[in-house]
Amino acid sequence: MYTSPEIAPLETKNKALERFKIQKEACLKRPYLPHGDRMDVLRKIEQVIQENDQTICEAICTDFGNRSHHETKILEISSSIMGLRYTRKRLKKWMKIQKRHTSLVFFGGSNTVIPQAKGVVGIVAPWNYPLFLVLGPLICAIAAGNRVMVKQAANSQTLCALLQKKFSEKISEELIAFLPGVPSKDFSSLPFDHLVFTGSPTVGKTIMATAAKNLTPVTLELGGKSPTILAEDFDLKTAVERIMYAKFMNSGQTCVAPDYLFVPEGKVNAVVQMAKTIVSRRYPKLETRDYTSIIDQKAYSRLMATLEDARDKNADIINLIPGPQANDELQKISPSIVTSVNEEMMIMQAEIFGPLLPIMTYQSLDEVIAYINCHDRPLALYAFSNDRIFLDKLIENTLSGGVTINDCAMHVAQHDLPFGGIGNSGMGQYHGYEGFVEFSKLRPVFKQAKRALAVAPPYGATFNNLYKLITKIKWIA
Repeated sequence: MYTSPEIAPLETKNKALERFKIQKEACLKRPYLPHGDRMDVLRKIEQVIQENDQTICEAICTDFGNRSHHETKILEISSSIMGLRYTRKRLKKWMKIQKRHTSLVFFGGSNTVIPQAKGVVGIVAPWNYPLFLVLGPLICAIAAGNRVMVKQAANSQTLCALLQKKFSEKISEELIAFLPGVPSKDFSSLPFDHLVFTGSPTVGKTIMATAAKNLTPVTLELGGKSPTILAEDFDLKTAVERIMYAKFMNSGQTCVAPDYLFVPEGKVNAVVQMAKTIVSRRYPKLETRDYTSIIDQKAYSRLMATLEDARDKNADIINLIPGPQANDELQKISPSIVTSVNEEMMIMQAEIFGPLLPIMTYQSLDEVIAYINCHDRPLALYAFSNDRIFLDKLIENTLSGGVTINDCAMHVAQHDLPFGGIGNSGMGQYHGYEGFVEFSKLRPVFKQAKRALAVAPPYGATFNNLYKLITKIKWIA
């Protein structure tokens, strides 16, 4: 079991403000970090992660009570390393000054756009993927030339203390600072040049209101109830294998987990039986180390209450593995499918964030589209079909943060795709080039020609002729 290093927690706003001032002063002294410096920091981040991969797994496992080391390595460490390498390979291209067209009336002048760092970026990260959801925005912010401060969740303080120690050994806190123990309200109230928050819509609204006092732009990743649609034409076994993996990894505590599943009418029993076979093979018993615990007692109690509410309202709850429904001591809940659900149930009203999967049936795609569109826009949408007409209709008539076709959650692992929500599921985006842009000020620069056409009072025939010329030319840029 990993034991966190002896590091004094940052418990006051003064301490957080002190770190902020250090980074802000560093920005003012050296606002532009050249390509070589950014590359050096990105390499050092990778070194920290690789050199401490096992200790990171142990720290996260300690914070969870039990978290599969394999899931940490697959879902957090390896994906972060790939993101670092992807960014380093393309950073020089992203940093280039962009040439833009000039309007015809400014013949001889030039337009350019210079990507510049915004300054100090604050990252408020959640506990469910406490490494990946720090490093995703961190990589983009550093690539854009910013300084970064990180506040991790109260349930991730073992990991946060470890990262603070290991990062500070290789990277100056003028560039990257982890703040163990700092309260969220003290962190988010700092006058950052950009603030990233990943968490619930309720807290996201509070974060946004706080940031507004400093006119701080925000990126919000807020989750939601991500729908999954299984079409009649798709192979049932393949679909269920993929859906069950994405749903029950990290014990369902994933912001892009399938939240509810639509299946064609008449196929519920087939899906349930297939799920039992697949899931019981992956998790032979609740105690297996490969199956992650619920993060804390509060979350465990909420999920148990959700199950009880569904049961009281006549839902059918199917335990997918042998043994008990739950283990209070381990804070584990069996992977479960819930059928015969309705809108009055808690399970259908808010993001589940646990190992419970409601199933609903449909007769036509129009029913599915209508249901999705009368609820908040989700962070992700999943569809299993090889029918191009079916898929086009679904995508064109709904809106979500991202889409994966014939699998779940895999769009998040694509480093050349932006990751972000819309509406109640968030705003802004990061990963890849879009992440570089999110944390950059694309600064426009117009340079006037040596000899330029001057239009100034007294206006007369020259102005009238110029105006006629501009309005007649269809292409003027």
